[in-house]
Amino acid sequence: MERFGFVGLPNAGKSSLYNALAGGGALAAPYAFATTDPNVGVAKIFDDRLDALAEMSKSKSVVPTSVQFTDIGGLVEGASQGEGLGNRFLAGIREADAIVYVLRAFADDDVPGPSDPLEHLRVVEIELTLADLETVESQVEKRRKAMKGDKGLADEVAALDAALEVLAEGSPIYRSNLPPAHREALRPYFLLTNKPVLAVVNIGEDDIERVDEVVAPVASELGERAEVIGACVQLEAEAALMDPDERREVLDALGLGEGALPRFVRAAYHALGLRTFFTTGEKETRAWTFRAGSKAPQAAGVIHTDFERGFIRAEVIHWDELLEIGGWSKARDVGKLRVEGKDYEVQDGDVLEIRFNV
Repeated sequence: MERFGFVGLPNAGKSSLYNALAGGGALAAPYAFATTDPNVGVAKIFDDRLDALAEMSKSKSVVPTSVQFTDIGGLVEGASQGEGLGNRFLAGIREADAIVYVLRAFADDDVPGPSDPLEHLRVVEIELTLADLETVESQVEKRRKAMKGDKGLADEVAALDAALEVLAEGSPIYRSNLPPAHREALRPYFLLTNKPVLAVVNIGEDDIERVDEVVAPVASELGERAEVIGACVQLEAEAALMDPDERREVLDALGLGEGALPRFVRAAYHALGLRTFFTTGEKETRAWTFRAGSKAPQAAGVIHTDFERGFIRAEVIHWDELLEIGGWSKARDVGKLRVEGKDYEVQDGDVLEIRFNV
């Protein structure tokens, strides 16, 4: 299960975003440090393709994919030197697969703190960069000494030296031009700015119709370095507590379509290079997460390691073609199921049936 860590200034909307994804459970209050312990939750990823396949197969069980996320206490300027409570929570997201910046872009007299999302971005990046700088400074000399007895550490030390130079200039690693090999060598250090980044710009209800305009400065600042999404997080959190039909009606009435949460999850998946394939039948229709570029045996291994170890072949059809035909057996009868071997690169939206022998 992929893990996302939420960071942001106090009152930026992290806990509300947590509630929007988890359906409640985190205290969201208009004062700093309402979150004193990290909240860890799991969100099911709703996928219309999954529901359509389940309906076609008349499945008794429907199992979506899920992601895990951690909401930590708000960061304040100086957190990396011990200011506020935020710094002690950073350990809670060091093992996250991606970092989500929650940036406030709404004004509210009852909620203290700045409402400029670029100011939020500046503070968050500085604090994460300083935290990483401390980590790298504490490790680089140790590894350099160890390299004297193990020349195999040369690439790792080179990566640490390169990271040290970037971080000392006040720049997060994800914004740098460090080569992929260096960034890969840094992974064991769980550096916060060496992870994929998504930014959620939290807008007010009055700005829903001008969301692109509000988000534009952040999108321009981050460029291609991060996915940026605008959302009225409080509204999304309230809608998440409704039953699906009522939620859809409310979001449609506000002109929000499916809402921001599905877009957030899709952006998160994109940032991590994740894709979805399906299995379907009367017993169960299920969505599975795999890495883009995975070959059929690797994707099969997501279901069970035996499937990868004893992989023989996969029967494959794209989800929309299967729906059009109306069922797996019908697709087989009309010769639309493709038989793919070990070199087949699984595509997003494929429906698979794995043949294996161990």
